[in-house]
Amino acid sequence: MALEMRDRCERCADAALPQEASARICSYECTFCVPCSDAMQNTCPNCGGELVPRPRRSVRET
Repeated sequence: MALEMRDRCERCADAALPQEASARICSYECTFCVPCSDAMQNTCPNCGGELVPRPRRSVRET
């Protein structure tokens, strides 16, 4: 099962988060931009879990 790569910060909704962008997620895949994560002290406001760097996917050539 692959991670859902959300494309917007759940807090500010202004930060576009393409797959190659830095973002932070919790174990429930709540997704936040780095500035919002820092402001929340890397704690998810939805579940209270730790926000960690989102893994990046390699770009596939077609």
